[in-house]
Amino acid sequence: MFIIILCTVLGLAHLYVWKRLIKDTTGPGRTRTVLTAAFLTMAAMLAMALLGPRLTGLDESAWLAWPGYLWFAMVGYLLLALLLVEPIRLMLRGWVRRGEKTAPGEPTEPGTAADAAPPSGALNRRVFLARTSAAAAGVAATGLVGYGAATALGPPNVLQVPIRLNRLDQAFNGFRIAVVSDIHLGPLLGRSHTERIVEMINGTDADLVAIVGDLVDGTVDKLGHAAEPLQDLVSREGSFFVTGNHEYFVPDTMPWLRELDRLGVTPLRNENTMIRRGAAALHLAGVNDLAGEEHGDPPDYDRALAGIDPRNPTVLLAHQPVMVEQSAARGVDLQLSGHTHGGQTWPFQYIVEAVQPSLAGLSTHQDTQLYVSRGAGFWGPPVRVGAPPDITVLTLNANR
Repeated sequence: MFIIILCTVLGLAHLYVWKRLIKDTTGPGRTRTVLTAAFLTMAAMLAMALLGPRLTGLDESAWLAWPGYLWFAMVGYLLLALLLVEPIRLMLRGWVRRGEKTAPGEPTEPGTAADAAPPSGALNRRVFLARTSAAAAGVAATGLVGYGAATALGPPNVLQVPIRLNRLDQAFNGFRIAVVSDIHLGPLLGRSHTERIVEMINGTDADLVAIVGDLVDGTVDKLGHAAEPLQDLVSREGSFFVTGNHEYFVPDTMPWLRELDRLGVTPLRNENTMIRRGAAALHLAGVNDLAGEEHGDPPDYDRALAGIDPRNPTVLLAHQPVMVEQSAARGVDLQLSGHTHGGQTWPFQYIVEAVQPSLAGLSTHQDTQLYVSRGAGFWGPPVRVGAPPDITVLTLNANR
C-alpha cells in the first residue's frame, strides 16, 4: 500500500512539474520533445532506484541510485518552489489577460487565425511569466539540493550534551556515551563512511558507544566489507547495538547480528548488561525495533529490563522515539533513539513531528529523559536540509 501511495504521489508531482517547467515554457517541437525525454529519463531512474530491487530482486546499484535519489530530492523541491510561486501567477492573471487583448481590427471569432495564434504580446507575457517562474523554481531547487547534498555527505557534527540522572552514583560522574544512529550503509554510503564515523567516535574518548539502529540497508554479503571498520571502535566499556526498522528490510536479520558480534559490537536483543564503577552500577538495556513484530522478533520490555536493580539508573537503547511511552511506564531513566533523521529534508520534519514524540535532542516524558540523534547518514535522497548529521557525546552526572 505504501508503494502504491508513493508512486501515485510521485506520478502526480512529476506531471505538475513537467507542465510548469516544460509544457508551459515551450511550444510543440524539438525543444519540448528533447526536454520531455530527459525529464522522463530522470523519472525512470527514480522509479528504478525505488522499485527496481523490489520488482526484480536485484541489488540496488550505486550508478542507478545516485542520479535516481538526487532527482527524488530535486523534483520534491521543484514541486515545492513551483507551488510557492502559484499565488504570484494568480495575481498576474490580469496582466497576462490585458496582453491577450487583440489589436483593433484583428479577428476575434473562435476558429479564426487570431484565436489559433495569440498576438505576440500576449504570447510573450504568458511565456515570460512561465519561464520566469520555472527559472526561479529551478534556481531555488538546485541551490537547496546542492546545499543539502554537501551537508549530508559532509562529516557529522559532534555534539556535546550533558545529562543529569536522578539515581546515578557520583562514581559515574563524567561517564561519556557516544551515540550514533542511522548510519545507513548501502549503495550510496560505504566503507569510507564507516571509517570516518569510527575515527570521529574514537576521537571523543567515550566510555561506551551506542549504535541505535538503522546501520545497514542490505545484506552481510553485500555490505559486510563496508561495516568492517566498526571493529576498530575504541571505548572503555565496549560498543552496543540495537536493531532499527531497516535491519528488518533484509530477508534475515540474524546474519547481521552475528557479524556485529564478530566485529566486537554487542547486540542487545531485549536484554541488558551492567556497567560498574567500583560498587556503583549503571544498567544498559536494549529492545528490538517495532518493525521486528512482523518478523517474529518484537520488542520485549519486560525481558529487556528483567533483573534490573531499581536502585540503579537504566539507560535503554530503542531505535524509535515513540517507544519512550513504554520506557516511561517502566521507570527507565534515559532512552537513546534515532530513526527521525531530524526530519532530514525540510519541510518533511513537520510530518515526522506528527508521528514521533521528539524530532531531535533532549526531552522529558513523565520521569524518563529521551535523547534523539539526527543520525550520521541518510535514507533515500543524499540530501539534508535543516537537519545536519550528528554524533552525540552524552556526559552523565548525578543529579545531586
